[in-house]
Amino acid sequence: MNLSGTADLPLHKGHVPPWLMDKMKNLANSIVKVMVEELGKREVIRKIGDPYWFQAFGCVLGFDWHSSGLTTVVMGALRESIKIDTHGLAVVGGKGAMGVKTPEMIYKLNIPEEVKAKLVKVSRLSAKVDNAVLQDGYSIYHHAIIFTEDGDWGIVQQGMNLNSKYARRYHWIGEKVSSFVEEPHSGIAGDRVEETVLNLTSSRSREARKTSVDLICENPGKLVRLINLSLNKQETLTRWIEADHELQLPPHLEMPRKINWKAVNKAYNIKPSDYEELIQIEGLGPSTLRALALISTLIYGSQIDWRDPLRFTFAHGGKDGVPYPVSRKRMDESINFLRSILESTSVDREEKLEAFRRLAELERKLYP
Repeated sequence: MNLSGTADLPLHKGHVPPWLMDKMKNLANSIVKVMVEELGKREVIRKIGDPYWFQAFGCVLGFDWHSSGLTTVVMGALRESIKIDTHGLAVVGGKGAMGVKTPEMIYKLNIPEEVKAKLVKVSRLSAKVDNAVLQDGYSIYHHAIIFTEDGDWGIVQQGMNLNSKYARRYHWIGEKVSSFVEEPHSGIAGDRVEETVLNLTSSRSREARKTSVDLICENPGKLVRLINLSLNKQETLTRWIEADHELQLPPHLEMPRKINWKAVNKAYNIKPSDYEELIQIEGLGPSTLRALALISTLIYGSQIDWRDPLRFTFAHGGKDGVPYPVSRKRMDESINFLRSILESTSVDREEKLEAFRRLAELERKLYP
């Protein structure tokens, strides 16, 4: 992973008023247009894939730094304001049903068929990875993809933890993804580092992924016996985690008692050659992938990385959780970049001054 971090993203209710959304779309359109003209379309995707820049961009457009809604509203503004025909870029997907309709939205666009097929595969794989391969307790409820007509792409997804009421955002940059199942993210932003995560995207979990593929290619009857055996060993795994790491295995990571055996039989007949092919089989969700991973470690001793992939933290304080970043250099770069781009935008003077005031306010929050 190239960059990760945490930011305070509490789940806020309510909707953006239409007048603010119109302003955000107008400003987003102008900023992206200048970026494409001066830096190229790929650089826009790279910036969207940087959690620091994305957070600063949302503030410039007019949204609260610390709200989970920044993700959904910023991507919504981009979806409505940038177009393939005028920018050479498009955004599809969004929150809830909009995210589910991403493949349908891609197929409606006037781009080459082979590019459509590639983007649909990217969309489905990235969603599967952040929902099932990385099991951190956050369920994906927002999924959006930004791309060019040539097939360059980036992903922004967000998950929700129903217990803590906080969100976590996942960034991907296509040109940096060498494997969908191993260290694929360009950044992850959330509120806190979780104590125990089933991180099958880690390079340390490579052996567990390989063993999972081997297991699914075995007769399903053997898998039934191994799951029953593993259920008896679950207590051993929990004790090992508590003794060695002072951690407790969360309920959402326990050995599942219900498995989609129809999907398992389907996978057995397909006999996937690798983990990426395995997770694309319809019906193999988080529970089945977790069962395979736990059998891999409990029965065969394969290593699993239980660490949260969040590596750095935006420390925060105060009633509203106003944050300041560990990497001031990275945030300075984002602010200065946005300031220079704003200078070149064609929005009216009042709107531009408001954006500059928001940037100045962001700096004051970062450096009180």
